[in-house]
Amino acid sequence: MAIVDDYEDIPGTYVFNGKRCRDGYRLNKFCKTLDIEANREAFRNDPEGYIAQFKMSDEQLRCVRERDWLGMLHVGGNIYYTFKLAIFDRLTMQHVGGAMSQMDVEDFRKMMLEGGRTIDGNRSLKESGGTNNNSNNL
Repeated sequence: MAIVDDYEDIPGTYVFNGKRCRDGYRLNKFCKTLDIEANREAFRNDPEGYIAQFKMSDEQLRCVRERDWLGMLHVGGNIYYTFKLAIFDRLTMQHVGGAMSQMDVEDFRKMMLEGGRTIDGNRSLKESGGTNNNSNNL
């Protein structure tokens, strides 16, 4: 992905801009439906049948099936909507943050209590030679 905005140069950062909003519409719509108990029950009883009605992209479907939290943000998911899926799975924000950081929840909590991640290697893709084009970037 070519860097068009300064914020696209921050490793692992997927700003929910207009493009991601459009790209993620169906994913976010699916997640938002989980506010309603009857929808959660339908999803619980027939996950594939339930998600099929939203006509998400193959990559969005993969992210939902695999609970690839960072991947969901990359393909247009809004953290507030995708977190509804995490809540459905009985996960906390620390669980999701840990998964996005490739850490277990206790290590993630400890890191955050100690002031968070250092800025070393996390300031600029240009500086580190990295890319923001897949869900494995941190």
